Amino acid sequence: MAEARVPRWLRDDWRGWVVALVLVLGLAVAFGLFRTVIDSNAARDRAIERRSHSFEVLILTESLGGSMARAEASLGRFVISGDKRLGVLYERDWSLARRQIARLERLVRDNPAQARQVEGLARAYADRGTELARVALFSNYARHNQALTAYYEARDSASLRRIQTSMRALAVTERQLLDRRSVALDATVARTNRLAGGLLAIGFMLLALGAFFGWSLIQAIAARKAADAEAADERARAAELEAAVATATASLIAEQGERAAAETRLAQAQKMEAIGQLTGGIAHDFNNMLAVVLGSIELARRHVDGSQTVLRHLDLATEGADRAAALTRQLLAFARVEPLAPEAVDPHALIAGMVPLLDRTLGDGVRIETQSGHRDWMIWADRHRLENALLNLAVNARDAMEGRGQLTITLAAVALNQGQVGNCTAGDHVAIAVTDTGHGMSDDVQARVFEPFFTTKPVGKGTGLGLSQVFGTVQQMGGEIAIDSAPGRGTTVTLYLPRQTGVTSTAPAGDDPHRDTGSRAGLDILVVEDDPRVLRTTMAALGELGHRPVACNDPLAADAALDGMANVDLILSDVVMPGRTGPEVVSALRARRPMVRALFVTGFAGDLDEGTLGGERVLRKPFTLDALEAAVIEAAGG
Repeated sequence: MAEARVPRWLRDDWRGWVVALVLVLGLAVAFGLFRTVIDSNAARDRAIERRSHSFEVLILTESLGGSMARAEASLGRFVISGDKRLGVLYERDWSLARRQIARLERLVRDNPAQARQVEGLARAYADRGTELARVALFSNYARHNQALTAYYEARDSASLRRIQTSMRALAVTERQLLDRRSVALDATVARTNRLAGGLLAIGFMLLALGAFFGWSLIQAIAARKAADAEAADERARAAELEAAVATATASLIAEQGERAAAETRLAQAQKMEAIGQLTGGIAHDFNNMLAVVLGSIELARRHVDGSQTVLRHLDLATEGADRAAALTRQLLAFARVEPLAPEAVDPHALIAGMVPLLDRTLGDGVRIETQSGHRDWMIWADRHRLENALLNLAVNARDAMEGRGQLTITLAAVALNQGQVGNCTAGDHVAIAVTDTGHGMSDDVQARVFEPFFTTKPVGKGTGLGLSQVFGTVQQMGGEIAIDSAPGRGTTVTLYLPRQTGVTSTAPAGDDPHRDTGSRAGLDILVVEDDPRVLRTTMAALGELGHRPVACNDPLAADAALDGMANVDLILSDVVMPGRTGPEVVSALRARRPMVRALFVTGFAGDLDEGTLGGERVLRKPFTLDALEAAVIEAAGG
């Protein structure tokens, strides 16, 4: 039965067995080639899928870093500006980062090591979110100081470092996986190519079955070409993804650099502003104490019986008090509350006029050179304060050169962009640069050089107020100051002052020389002063001048004190007091006595305009008896 089923041509001719064998071998080769193609495609598809997975994880990790960076940058601007729209941007980017972490968790859940890394990243993200939410809450309720403090505390927190460490570790792990998968793909392709080549060689040997094997071969070649084209497309897409990752990384690095520079400038500006406010407050309180000291000395001088010893001691005390008053003026200049006497100034003429003074001050060991631009631009400045600032810079330069070297003063006309130098406004500026050939300054010294009482000179050689006064003067004139220095190559301090383009003006007019300053005793004066020591001294001084003062130590009780006076010629009031300011007291009392005149006394001159406040005469603390008498007569005589 079995032999009947075998074809006759196979039974009778041995060549039939050969043909059959060749047919079987051809079928085996065809099957092997077909199976190889299937396995190759499956292996390639798996490798490509794993590589695509790796690229997606890497891109998502970079995008997560970008989202967090944008969120923190928006929060920083929200803290600074208080603009709640920036808070909305922060919330949007931070929520996007949360969704990206969830996507990462889904992508790496098949890899236990990466899953643990993403889990740690999620915990660090939650901790960081708690820190930043606290900053955002403070800013949302306008608690700016607390918001700034919390924001700077969060800049170097453990959660931030954990986030950065987790993201770096995740990226490194995924890149290692990508490298291994690429190697495996190449090996698979190479092995498949070798096997396919062998089978094709056998197929050529089995040319007797050309139709069948030819058809199979054509199909295999077509499949392989399709696979190669798909692989080429995948490689092109992979290259595009790598380029996108590189571009995003460069953008993040640049953004981080800009943010770090902005944070450094903000911290320096806030530090100088805080020091200025503290210095102004100290100088104001010090002026109150000096008013008591100088007033008491003048009163004591009027009652001395002629003893030369006592008078000499009083002169020494007066000299010390005057020097202390000059010190407070320097402090107020740094705090930018010392009033200016601005006028249109030609900087070329000012520098030329100062050269002889600088020659005498700096000595023969210092050679002075001036360099001027060609534009005759004017500036609006306090001439004497600007001269004093340049003199301070020259003296500091001489000390840095140890008395021997070259001092160069350069004038230039520059056009600045907004914020190009410090907080300067956009427009034309006159740049006055003072350059020395001294030993230079380190970065640490430059960071503190404008702080009051900071000095690198030996004890007794400097007060540390010179550069701080220069800083305050330039800021008050609407300009900026910049320092370029390094150890061993000297220092250049440049003052940038806005160009004056309007009609020139001169300093405020002085007192009328024909004004009657004669004595006008017997005035009824209501004295409103919250400091009891200053109040006692002022009462004694007015009594000594022959007036009839009535004391009021509470601005809220001034109405009752006025009602108790049958007549009042003048109200003498402090400006800054708790509960009510001096102008508020005068305004309230004039509702009862419309014709009463006023004289303000203050040690803080931040809002004064040429010695007046609201049209009323202002007397600066500390003052002498003569100054008090002149001010009272002028205010009462109006």
